[in-house]
Amino acid sequence: MRPLDALAKVCGDVRPGEPAEGVLGVEPALVAAPESVNEAAEVMRVAAENGLAVVPRGAETRLDWGAPPERCDLLVDTHRLDGLIEHAAGDLVAKAEAGLPMERLAEKLAERGQRLALDVPVPGSTVGGTIATGAAGPLRSLYGTPRSLVIGLTIVRADGQIARSGGKVVKNVAGYDLGRLFSGSFGTLGLIVDATFRLHPVPAATAYVVCAVSGPEDAHDAVQTVLHCAVAPSAVEYIGPGTVAVLLEGVPDGVAARARQTADLLGENAEITETAPDGWGRYPDGSTLIDISAPPPALRDLLALLGPDTAVAWSGSGHGYVGLPSESTPDEVADVLGRLRNALGRHRGGAVVRYTPEEVRSEIDLWGPVPALALMRRVKDQFDPDHRLSPGRFVGGI
Repeated sequence: MRPLDALAKVCGDVRPGEPAEGVLGVEPALVAAPESVNEAAEVMRVAAENGLAVVPRGAETRLDWGAPPERCDLLVDTHRLDGLIEHAAGDLVAKAEAGLPMERLAEKLAERGQRLALDVPVPGSTVGGTIATGAAGPLRSLYGTPRSLVIGLTIVRADGQIARSGGKVVKNVAGYDLGRLFSGSFGTLGLIVDATFRLHPVPAATAYVVCAVSGPEDAHDAVQTVLHCAVAPSAVEYIGPGTVAVLLEGVPDGVAARARQTADLLGENAEITETAPDGWGRYPDGSTLIDISAPPPALRDLLALLGPDTAVAWSGSGHGYVGLPSESTPDEVADVLGRLRNALGRHRGGAVVRYTPEEVRSEIDLWGPVPALALMRRVKDQFDPDHRLSPGRFVGGI
């Protein structure tokens, strides 16, 4: 039986792939969109029986991250898995399907005065895609990334078996912590079907303190001043060129007092606003996006290396992004990337290219040094022994 016919027996939405659906230029032979956990498991079982290489797809907001798959026999689309399964408001916990857009999740949680404290820089991102890429915005400084907020995960393994980890109680974890393992795994370990998140209340008041800074030293001092004072910011961001912004959340009187204290600390260039400054929580402009990480004091070296006009966003947690313009040649991107890795390496940090034009991607090392690569290969072998899940998409060809 042809794979298309076998898949059609277990899934109500199966069809041949189209060129426009290519993953970084690799066209899928087939596309399946399951609408339940069991249907997703049957799709993965049929794929295993037919030796199909599988690539998951959410809303395609980050499908161009990473490397092209070695092949894509089956694209598994999660758009029909788009429900909020449960919102246990009393426990500050919610369970959502992988294809649910993050904005819709936020709207539903807000009806009960709660939120998933995970601001996602790309509108339209889905729950599954956000976890699979480990994506997070400024709130990561206080609340962490998906791996910190996922307390339970349902996945379908490469052979079609359903696996679950965690649950409705934060401490309930047995065996693998799938939430941490699958965060940032780029679809190479299994198909994410649903996730259970730890929630937080929507703050009663928020305020931003925005301060213009001039040069690496000034930016470094401003960020360090806020990080080492008692105002307890929810997020601190450097937005290039030349802006440090601080988010404060809490009760109205407390936020107002802390905002004034922060403005006084930052000096005469600081102002208090109710709205976020331009660029807050967004990736910097450019056709090449470089994900950078290092301890917060590395900001000074980073800005000295990049120069005053480079598009950059840097979180007080020590994580950020650099955007390079579309006219950058492969040699120019490779040069910036090499200098970034050298500079951040002195702080035990690194730089990873998230997306870049095809002509650049083929000429550079997207990932850089990965000390844990041997361990990652062993995990891959255990979850996907035939290497059929997003083959070649991740570091080291995983």
